[in-house]
Parts: sequence; C-alpha cells; structure tokens
Amino acid sequence: MNKEKILDFIIKHYGKLIGVTIGLLFSVCTITIGIIKTIFIFLCVYLGYFFGNKIDNKENIEEVLDKILPLGKFK
Repeated sequence: MNKEKILDFIIKHYGKLIGVTIGLLFSVCTITIGIIKTIFIFLCVYLGYFFGNKIDNKENIEEVLDKILPLGKFK
C-alpha cells in the first residue's frame, strides 16, 4: 500500500480508529492495573484535555473554575 491510500483510509475512518484505540487502551489498562485505577487515569486525562482546550481557546481559567466550584471561590 502506498502512503496516499493509507492516509485516505485514516481520514475516512478517523472516528473508528480513535474509538478502537481508546477501547484497546482501556481494556489493556483494566486487565493490568484494575478498573478503578483505569477510570481514575482516564478521568485525569479528560480533565487535562478539558483545561488544555480552555487554555488553547484563550479562555480565562478562573471564570471556568468559578462556574464549576462553589460560589465565591475566585471572587
């Protein structure tokens, strides 16, 4: 297979490939370290992605935390 066909396949099935990769990673982590630790790792990764996305979009982190945390934490 040449690079163009592989790239076309990846672009065409991007969501499926990401889903399969996440599912495989989750299953391997569950088998090796247990379900609770795996869920904790995935939660930390999600939170890192969430706040990183807010930083990339130039949003004020204090405003985001003010919406999430109890009232008056950052006021």
